[in-house]
Amino acid sequence: MRIGLVVAPWIPIPPVGYGGIERVVDSLARGFIAAGHEVLLAAASDSMCPVPLVPGMRPAEPAELGFTLSELSHVIRAYEGLGGVDIIHDHTLAGPLVARRGSPAPVVTTIHGPLIPASADLYRAMAADTAIIGISRDQTSHVPDVPVTRVIHHGMDVAAVPIGSGKGGYVCFVGRMCPDKGVLEAIHIARRAGIPLRIAAKMREADEIEYFRSVIEPLLGSNEAFLGELGDADKYRLMGEAMAFLNPIQWSEPFGLVMIESLSTGTPVVGTPIGSAPEIVDHGRTGYLGPTDQLHTFLPLAAALDRAQCRDRAAKLFSTERMVGNHLDLYAKLVEKSQAAGVPDDSYVDQNQLRGAVIRAPEPGPISVRRP
Repeated sequence: MRIGLVVAPWIPIPPVGYGGIERVVDSLARGFIAAGHEVLLAAASDSMCPVPLVPGMRPAEPAELGFTLSELSHVIRAYEGLGGVDIIHDHTLAGPLVARRGSPAPVVTTIHGPLIPASADLYRAMAADTAIIGISRDQTSHVPDVPVTRVIHHGMDVAAVPIGSGKGGYVCFVGRMCPDKGVLEAIHIARRAGIPLRIAAKMREADEIEYFRSVIEPLLGSNEAFLGELGDADKYRLMGEAMAFLNPIQWSEPFGLVMIESLSTGTPVVGTPIGSAPEIVDHGRTGYLGPTDQLHTFLPLAAALDRAQCRDRAAKLFSTERMVGNHLDLYAKLVEKSQAAGVPDDSYVDQNQLRGAVIRAPEPGPISVRRP
């Protein structure tokens, strides 16, 4: 198949640091190529994913993260540049609505965020002509009247992650610097258990910086080490040597990619049974899930779990190969259905020619409207 991928304009593919959606799209693109398919990626022009990029896109604009007009300008350019693909998988929020103007290829989108009333309205509006993928059963259960075509868990290149020893004598927290991720709870849990805590967290946006300065930084003591945001190699080393990965999330997270990263290093997860966590962690075998005020009792138990079993669960259930296969199966069915309905399949444009195409799209106006 000739697969078009669309992702938001704010972070390059793959991301240099934090960027869960961007990591997933990068894994999909590489996986599709490895499986013998063609990929055309509509992303920030400074993306380094080794697949052809739609020409005419702009460099990543992290300062505009979440701005609706920035995303709309980007997806208009994306769809004008995706001629000749068999299917388009759009990972933006606004793109599938732009596609309703007449994309010749079937469109599928993934719900990467929580299903709240505002986003649910958008997915209902696009459902008539867009296949919708959910990323966990918990995510799709919150608004059951949104017609989800299939639930496909995220995956990652487990084989590329080194297995750690778990003998570092500490537990770790990795995530964003915000209340929902549970960094405050992690500090109290580790202290109560008497185990050192190492914290690696994304802290770029104003609200993240303010939360750190006003809540977390004054609390840090001799039991905690704050490491900032880490690159992949350092992050996997931190996880791999930890006794356990502490994940006391305080919201219904649609999918916790960081949990499968930890399992890939062999490190069990200790966290709250909220959101997708019960779909990822096998309680008593690859970690422990329970109320926040009980998690300190699970940390010593987690250190005794079989690390090979953690790695095995990640490899079997959350690999790139599994994720890619699930997507290709759905794509094939959608393309077959589209062709059976009489959609012509004669619009293929050679990707080398496409690189030189001129993409014309409206210049964006003042950026003033934020995504809900």
